[in-house]
Order: sequence, then C-alpha cells, then structure tokens
Amino acid sequence: MHPASWLFPRPEGLYCAPGDFFIDPIRPVARAVVTHGHGDHARPNNAAVLATPETIGIMRVRYGEAAGGSLDALPYGEERRIGSVSLSLHPAGHILGSAQVQLTWQGSCAVISGDYKRAADPTCPPFELRRCDLFITEATFGLPVFRHENAAREARRLIASITANPDRSHLLGAYGLGKCQRMIVVLRQAGFDAPIYLHGALEQLCAFYRQQGFDLGPLASIAGKSRDELKGALVMCPPSELAGRWSRRLSDPLTAFASGWMRVRARARQRGVELPLVVSDHADWPELIDTITETGASEVWVTHGREDALVHALAMRGLTARALSLVGFEDEGD
Repeated sequence: MHPASWLFPRPEGLYCAPGDFFIDPIRPVARAVVTHGHGDHARPNNAAVLATPETIGIMRVRYGEAAGGSLDALPYGEERRIGSVSLSLHPAGHILGSAQVQLTWQGSCAVISGDYKRAADPTCPPFELRRCDLFITEATFGLPVFRHENAAREARRLIASITANPDRSHLLGAYGLGKCQRMIVVLRQAGFDAPIYLHGALEQLCAFYRQQGFDLGPLASIAGKSRDELKGALVMCPPSELAGRWSRRLSDPLTAFASGWMRVRARARQRGVELPLVVSDHADWPELIDTITETGASEVWVTHGREDALVHALAMRGLTARALSLVGFEDEGD
C-alpha cells in the first residue's frame, strides 16, 4: 500500500488512518501522538496523548490539567500496537524527550522525524537513524546557506565576551525549552561557573531539567536584583524579551542570541543583537541531506520549513520528494 493511502494530512494534522490517531495535531483530537514538548507540536486538551515520558513531563509542566485527558508514556524503542499499526518512538536529538515516530503497516515503514538535529547535545539522547520506506522530514533550515556552528565553540565566544567586558551585563536570548538548558550546560562544560540569572519565564523548565538529573550549576532569578549586582553578569531571557522594558535594569547590556537564524546577519541587525551565536536545535542543510540519504527512503515528504528548496535538491538526487503542507508549525525562537 502506498503510504499516501493511509498517512495523510487533515485539517487537524497528519493522520494515520489504520491507527486512527494524529501526529502533532494543531487542534484537540481524540488520540494524539506528540513528537516533543514545543508548543507548535504539543498542544493542550487532546483526549489521549502518547509521547515519551520526558515529553509527558514537559506537557504537565506547561499545561497542567490541560496536558491531556489521558497521558500514555512510551519509552524509546518500545513497540506499541494501535489498531493495526505498529508504532515506536526513537530519539530525534532535538530537545529532551524529542522523538521520531516509526509506523509499520502491511509491510511498509514510515518515519516521521518531528524536529531533529544531528549535532551533539548534552541535554538529550542523540538522533537515532531509522531505515524506512517513507521519511517525513522537517525543513526549518532547508536552504543551502544554513550551516550551524559548534555549540561549544559559540559558548566559548560568549565567555570570552563576558571576560572582555566586565562592566557590561550580557543578555542572552534563548528559547525557554531546550535551547536555554542546552546553552547553560554547554557553558558549564566550557568552564563558566558564575551564577546565571534567569528571566522568570525560564525558571520552571530549568527546574524540570534539574529534576531530570541535569547539573545546571548556580542559577538565580533576576527579580529584585539591582543594576550594580548584574554588572558583568550573564542574564538569560526568552527571545521575545531581548528588547523588553525589564532589561533596562541591566548595566549597559550586550545582547546575544543563540539561534540558527543568527546565520542571517539581517536578522541579527533587526533584533539589535551585538553577539549572534549560531546555535540551533534543528538540522542544518548538510544534516538534512545526509539524514534523508542515510534513511534509504524511496520517498520523502518535506514539511514545516523551506520545503521547495529541499524538494528540488532531493529530486536532483533521484529521490521522489514532495512538500507536505502542514499548517501551524513555527521555528519556536530557534
């Protein structure tokens, strides 16, 4: 059976007909399989949710009772039968708990990548390559211009700037789930042991990561801190708050932003970013091409990103590829 006959988009999201469930639905459904905890993939109020234990925990932190009517935690590699479909979850390397969804039905195998990256990340298991007939890939950075930097090297650049500018606060924008905690751990591994001050929006998920066993070192809330106390300090905030009114309490802040989009200088200038750090939790162009090739898939569907360029590049390599236009997915501040 061709995958398009049993796996296809509906207004609610990507639908698996023989299992009667949706993958990362954009509106509440009876049965949802969720790839990871970012808000454009894990939405509240589904009647039943299947995800990794870590993603279930993240959804509970973010949504409380609205996380789902029933929450079913499926560890990596364990197989679950849903209707006539065999389903298993495998590490995607994107953030803590992120998973690829592998579906097998009537002898054909499809893998839905969710968001993924191939670069090393001390806060989540590495991407696990799965051979399949159909691979559904993200394409957030699906243009040849995108080549991400090594996160440890970018962390050392930030530390060097802090050392060279002792009278200035450093304000680092990083998405609150995954990127924030990854940057903290990479900074600690690079030898930065000073307290890191957090915007209030980052505190709850950092506490969750600590509960999961990650050593984030000394963290402190920025609340109540004076300009003098924050002189020379590193402060982290959501990207949306880089130019927020609250940042005026900082001492001549030097603004940094950790994101794959910092490869585009115009984006850095638009945000007023003085120190762009090209660190992403998504695959860059070479990683997309290599991953797709290594899966051995005879057909590739490309979604939530720069579909056209990647579809064209795959067609030039002799692969059957098409854009799968799913709505409701964003770059989540990466």
